[in-house]
Amino acid sequence: MSALAGRVDYPMFVVTASNGAETSGCLVGFLTQCSILPARLLVCLSKENHTAVVAGGASALGVHLLGRDQRPLASLFGARTGDREDKLAGVRWHRGTTGAPLLDDCAAWVEGTVRDRFDLGDHIGHLVDPVAGGGGGAPGLLAYSQVRDLQPGHPPGER
Repeated sequence: MSALAGRVDYPMFVVTASNGAETSGCLVGFLTQCSILPARLLVCLSKENHTAVVAGGASALGVHLLGRDQRPLASLFGARTGDREDKLAGVRWHRGTTGAPLLDDCAAWVEGTVRDRFDLGDHIGHLVDPVAGGGGGAPGLLAYSQVRDLQPGHPPGER
């Protein structure tokens, strides 16, 4: 698998969620459009991640594409854990029409309702129906090769 996956330089996303009691967000590389009509996304969140817990009780998710110059934002959402801090406290954001937290500064964003969830091994897949979206105009995209050195906010197996 690494011979294949190691050659693909995935774009990086921040996914945000709110379950009514708390908000959270994390850096995500496993995300894809999975249908054209109707438009749908498959958002895969690591079970190790605090955001997966919050997203499990959320009716909607925010999906944010990061621009090439947004490594600090990727570091905030990828190298810190929501178990210990509110990562959204350090950024500008607002609630979308679905109630999902939406980052004000990103290359592009979509918010959508969660249609279904699937156990995918060490990740949980969230099938998302987009409701609204927009662009922030950041040039170029932040890719996995630019963030692969980030260490997760907590060691694997801690949850």
